[in-house]
Amino acid sequence: MSAEAPEAPAKEFDDNTKSLGDQLVGLTLLQAKALADYLKDVHGIEAAGGGVMMAAPAAGGGDEGGAAEEQSSFDVILTGFGDSKINVIKAVRSITGLGLKEAKETVEGAPKPIKEGLEKDEAEKLVKDIEAAGGTAELK
Repeated sequence: MSAEAPEAPAKEFDDNTKSLGDQLVGLTLLQAKALADYLKDVHGIEAAGGGVMMAAPAAGGGDEGGAAEEQSSFDVILTGFGDSKINVIKAVRSITGLGLKEAKETVEGAPKPIKEGLEKDEAEKLVKDIEAAGGTAELK
């Protein structure tokens, strides 16, 4: 079977697409994180496991059959910092790798996701780390 696949024609991209693509490629890690947070919070779009963006399902009208499956991916949400704001900031920095300013903004903006898409054991450990620092966190 030596069927030759026809060659795909070269794609042409308009100037807006090229410009947007070049801007995305040039983002720093912090800018990419801020963009991901914006897309999630404002537009309901989250990154899938491989870094691919996917839209969140529309509200209502979904198939409820998937609810019986056991959750395999967990998000750690910082819900508060109590009287130990500095210790919680240190814990958030060590967990996320954020700089001091970004970690402080995350802690002060609680409730905020700290890490997403974790296995249950790792997520529970991070919740314990935050609680040990004096903060409160939950799994979702």
